[in-house]
Amino acid sequence: MALKYRLALFALAIVFSSLAFAADKEHGTVIAEVPLHVLPDPGSQKLATVTRGRDIFVLDHTMVDNKPWAHLLAVVDVDVERETSRSISGWVPAKVVVTTSTPNGDQVIYGEAVDSENQATIRFGRKHAADDARRLYYRLYEYFPNSPLAGESLWRAADILWHLEKADVGRRPSSHEMDPNMREGMNEETLKLVIKKFPRTKWSDMASFDLIDNKLCGSWKDETKCPEKESDLYEKYAREHPESPKAAEALFNAASREGALVEMFRINNERDKSEKARKKGIELAQEIVTKFPDGDWKPRAMDLMYALQQGIPTYTPEAPSRPSK
Repeated sequence: MALKYRLALFALAIVFSSLAFAADKEHGTVIAEVPLHVLPDPGSQKLATVTRGRDIFVLDHTMVDNKPWAHLLAVVDVDVERETSRSISGWVPAKVVVTTSTPNGDQVIYGEAVDSENQATIRFGRKHAADDARRLYYRLYEYFPNSPLAGESLWRAADILWHLEKADVGRRPSSHEMDPNMREGMNEETLKLVIKKFPRTKWSDMASFDLIDNKLCGSWKDETKCPEKESDLYEKYAREHPESPKAAEALFNAASREGALVEMFRINNERDKSEKARKKGIELAQEIVTKFPDGDWKPRAMDLMYALQQGIPTYTPEAPSRPSK
């Protein structure tokens, strides 16, 4: 045990020494998946693979056969599925390296991030492209904080991570718990960073909208308290963020929950509450029609309003899930 402990300390000392040495070096990332070699030679031993958006320090440069190579201290994947990584040094072709001194580096990183995000949305797109996009967007914010793209990039990084975690949370049995406190929610740290760093912007508005997810019921179980609470959450958001790109969606989510309450209260023979929910749903839907004439939310609101006016149920008891956002 004593020998293992000393070896562990020695390994840590090497890591910290490398990081200290790298601290004053050029900071950057790679915009393509690239092998990390022992020597600046494609035929030399491959140490690992550096994936897009990984954090790197450029330790040195050299030319081999008139081709530039960069010596990096890079974060590399150990197990992509388990999201484990470590720092290692090696050589890569310099053409894939973008640093804080690269002309228009923010634009280059952003372009590669968008391409990776698009790859993640298409069938048979590149595996782990969403993670690539998330890292690239965050690198842009980290390396170019004064770029006009910094706010949007941090937001996109946070939003991608949020939805990746949301999908993972949704696969767990606890995702069907009515009380949101009974399940493990998504990590809010990066979204809150958007709100802190870019307050009173569309990016902070959209980050605040995502955060509502952690407050929603996993299942309504035909109880009125969930749609009542959620309607209030979405309406409150719309009032506090009237210029948000998500304002119309928030109002529609609130209105659709009022529509569900109409049927829930009717089944419970609470006619007054049912009628109150119907009127509230119509008011919210009319507000969307008036304030947001462009896009899909107006016709969707008119469809909901028509159903509420005509007494057409918009909620089925014991439905497998709540109305989609």
